[in-house]
Amino acid sequence: MDDQSYNPNGSYQYSNKPNRKSFNLKNLVKIVVILAIVLVVAVVGAGSFYTIGEQENAVVTTLGVPQTVTSPGLHFKIPFIQQVHKVDMTIKGFSIGYDEDSNESKTDESLMITSDFNFVNVDFFLEYRVTDPVKYLYSSSSPVSILKTLAQSYIRDTIGLYPVDDVITSGKSQIQSEIKSKIMTRMEQEDLGIQLVNLTIQDAEPPTAEVMTAFKDVENAKQGSETAVNNANKYRSEQIPAAEAQADQIVQQAEAEKQSRINEANGQVARFNAMYEEYSKFPGITKQRMYYEAMEELLPGLRVILTDENGNSLKMFNFGE
Repeated sequence: MDDQSYNPNGSYQYSNKPNRKSFNLKNLVKIVVILAIVLVVAVVGAGSFYTIGEQENAVVTTLGVPQTVTSPGLHFKIPFIQQVHKVDMTIKGFSIGYDEDSNESKTDESLMITSDFNFVNVDFFLEYRVTDPVKYLYSSSSPVSILKTLAQSYIRDTIGLYPVDDVITSGKSQIQSEIKSKIMTRMEQEDLGIQLVNLTIQDAEPPTAEVMTAFKDVENAKQGSETAVNNANKYRSEQIPAAEAQADQIVQQAEAEKQSRINEANGQVARFNAMYEEYSKFPGITKQRMYYEAMEELLPGLRVILTDENGNSLKMFNFGE
C-alpha cells in the first residue's frame, strides 16, 4: 500500500515508497519459518538413526509389533512410528544374603534353617544373561526380580533338605548344583527371556561366634581324621607291596630248596640203585669197594694217637697229611 501525506494547500499527496516497518515483519516471519523447518528436519533426522554396541541387541517396535536387531552399528528407523529399546546382552549378577557395596550381611535373606533344625547364614551370588530381548522386555515387568524371588525360594527349600554340617563344610558343591538345576528348569518354564548362568555359595557360617567356633573345631577334627586315614592308607600301600615281594622271595627260595633236595634225593636213589645192582652181581667185590670208598672219606680227617700202657702219648698220625 502506498504511503500518503497531507500538503499545506489542503490536498493529499501519495508516495510509492514502501513501509519500512511492514517489510521488517515479513522478513522476520520468513526467518522464523525457515528456522522451524530446519529444526524439524534436524529432529526428524536425528530420530531416524540409532546405534547398537557390540554387546547389545535392540528391540524395534513398529506400531506395537516388536522385532529384534542383533547386528551392531548404525541403523535406520522411522521417526514417531518405530520405537527402539536397547538391551545389554552381557553377563550380569546380583547377591543374595549380603550387600555388594558394603559387604554387610542381610539377615532377612541369609538366615536359613537346616534339616536338623539349626540356623545358618548363607550368602549367594547369581550370574544371569538375557537370551531373548523381546521376551525380556515384554513378558514381564521385571524379569530380574522374578529370577531373584525364585532363587531365594529354591535356596531356602534346598538348604532345608541338608544338615547344617553339610551346608557349612562338605556339601556346598552339591547344594549349589541342585539349586542351579532347579532355577534353570523353572526359568525355562517361565520363558522370560532371561537365563541363569551360574550360582555360587560365597559364604556359609553359623549365626553366632560360639557356634562358629564349635563348627571350626569339628571341621579341624575332620581334617585331622582324614589326614590320619590318608597317612594310614599311604603306609598300607607302601608296606603291602614290600610284604608281598618278601613273601614271593621266601616262596621262591623254598621252591628252590625243595627242588634242590628233590634232585639230591633222586641222585642218591639213583646212586643207591646202581650200587645195589652191582652188589647183587658181585657182593664181595662191591662190599670191599664200598669199604675202601668209606675209608677214603674218613681217613683224611682221622687222627690216630699211639700210647703206652700208662696212657702216655707216644706218637700221633694225621692221615690227611
